[in-house]
Amino acid sequence: MPTKYLRSPNRDHQSPSTSALDAASLDRRAFVKLVGTAAIGWGVSPVHLRAAWAQRPIDPSRLIPGKDRRLIVHNSKTGVLETPVELLRQHRVTPKETLFVRNNQFLPGSLTLDPLPLDNWTIEIMGLVKAPRIISATELAQMEQTDVEMVLQCSGNGRSYYARTVKTRGTQWKKGGMGNVRWRGVLLKTVFERAEVTIHPSARFLTAEGKDAPLVPTAPDFEHSVPLHDVIDKAILALEMNGEPIPAVHGGPVRLIIPGYYGTMNIKWLHRLRLEAHETFNHHQIPRYRTYIRPVKPGTRLKRTFENTAPNWHQRVKSIIWSPLEDDVVAAGPVTISGVAWNDGMVEIEAVYVSTDRGRTWQRARLQVPASRYAWYPWTITVPLRPGQHEIWSRAIDALGRSQPLDGSIHWNPSGYEWYGVDKIRITVS
Repeated sequence: MPTKYLRSPNRDHQSPSTSALDAASLDRRAFVKLVGTAAIGWGVSPVHLRAAWAQRPIDPSRLIPGKDRRLIVHNSKTGVLETPVELLRQHRVTPKETLFVRNNQFLPGSLTLDPLPLDNWTIEIMGLVKAPRIISATELAQMEQTDVEMVLQCSGNGRSYYARTVKTRGTQWKKGGMGNVRWRGVLLKTVFERAEVTIHPSARFLTAEGKDAPLVPTAPDFEHSVPLHDVIDKAILALEMNGEPIPAVHGGPVRLIIPGYYGTMNIKWLHRLRLEAHETFNHHQIPRYRTYIRPVKPGTRLKRTFENTAPNWHQRVKSIIWSPLEDDVVAAGPVTISGVAWNDGMVEIEAVYVSTDRGRTWQRARLQVPASRYAWYPWTITVPLRPGQHEIWSRAIDALGRSQPLDGSIHWNPSGYEWYGVDKIRITVS
């Protein structure tokens, strides 16, 4: 018997506005022109009018044309958007219109779902190699292509939940800083072979740079290092996302894609690859995008070093609840609970367990086979619930025994990276 939802916010569908003056859909000049006369008549100063305009909700589809208007805007300068769970759960492969956006820097002309041209786009390969090489995007397009479906997740996804102990700095993501995406491109090892790149034995890391630039000219440029031995056989230089050229805002025309790694390591607008003996000392590799190796008391701010921290490389094992949603009201009786789970793809997800009594007892959910070892594992379970307030918890475990901690704050760090605590929602059963 399907779950009966008695009351739930109208999340999945947006009703058309009943107002003739939808300020969110007007540009600034039109807005001021329409309300200016009335404002003066009411005694409202132009200063207050400008303040009211500045505080209006930002329409994501105006910030990045083609994006769904229901996305959450976290930063309008670089275009940082989060996908509400009610949109995320609608598709196995997340459409470009609803996929989250996270940019550290800015590439002129990139805030669009249109692709950038392959022509004149090149990638330089340098460092600990016998001879540097330059390969063009058009050459990449002529090489053997590989497909991979995977979870793309910001390493700050879930950051807001650390605030249950001590709030951390950074964008306060909930669950929607991620998506399940299909990429197509050329394996890194194939690129090296075709370009006749001879790598020196001392090369241990691959450092990637994009063509984007810092918002402040004096700030360090964005780059990341990853272990060469771990990525050479699975990383791809991607040219397509979900069956079409990668949209500019999502890192096209060429993006470094490393299945199982956090999104920050999947460098957008790829323009240079360096083979190196050590991780880069760049500010975005250290102290940023690292977590403490040993747990610290929430609120502690230790200097982050190579010795006491680990980079945001492999995604943690994780599950989230798709349905019901937080604060839903459902009918008493059989209630179907569903969601997804994933990890870094090193081994398979072995089980997802669900608790309706705050972790005292657990029931095993039914897992579906994912499209790839790096993709979402959909899961579902039906449980009987009596009237009252309930908490529903979900916990994934993989074949290595890695699981989600009951208290995700055990992994607290000042920047709020890699939240992977047991997912918890509250609902009302009536």
